[in-house]
Amino acid sequence: MRISRRLLFTAGSGVLGVAVLNACSSSPSSSGAPTPTATSGAAPTAAGRWERVNLSFVSAYLLVRGNDAAVVDLGTPGSGDAIGQALTAAGSGFAAVRHVILTHKHDDHAGGLGDVASRAANAKFYVGEADVSGVTSEKELTAVKDGDEVFGLRVVGTPGHTAGHVSIFDPSTGTLVAGDALNNNSGLAGADPQYTEDQAQAAASVKKLAGLDVRTILPGHGDPLTSGAADALRKLAASL
Repeated sequence: MRISRRLLFTAGSGVLGVAVLNACSSSPSSSGAPTPTATSGAAPTAAGRWERVNLSFVSAYLLVRGNDAAVVDLGTPGSGDAIGQALTAAGSGFAAVRHVILTHKHDDHAGGLGDVASRAANAKFYVGEADVSGVTSEKELTAVKDGDEVFGLRVVGTPGHTAGHVSIFDPSTGTLVAGDALNNNSGLAGADPQYTEDQAQAAASVKKLAGLDVRTILPGHGDPLTSGAADALRKLAASL
């Protein structure tokens, strides 16, 4: 597998899109058999590329693989234009989006659902099973849990910030989309205690994430961590 990191594009309206990882692989990822409620279909044959959509104080992330794309988190209400611009700049578009995964129910991550759902007509929408009831949506939401697989991505249950919080791990590149289980506002840290439902669970989730083969961390808040991510995560986990 060959992995390189680079800046990729700047979208309109002051929204910066950063491709934090561009990876190619000669074989599909092998993250275990998918479960019936969270199966993306045929396993992707290339790692694809991860891109950040910087929505001011929060981020959404895109994964483009061939002709298909996935979006993790949707920012606040009204974020659809910015996400669409980022998809276009990446050579894709809403018509290519097959999967939209929400890491949790909070409005700064799920608020853009109504704006995006009407545009991503071909997409299936996922959220952690304990958070489904907390997300308002006219689209059907598919509940996911720890160990499920979507688009070759592993769902990692990381409760604490919310009961149904999930993180998304791409085993083919070591990329972790952490939602609010981690933040990198002033160095790598765990969930913000001010907005976290169960701090003990949140700490346990950090320790769980530290056991993954992480090479890049894409947090909901703060900049992506593309160098020394595994060491920083293990250090954080040891301090909790």
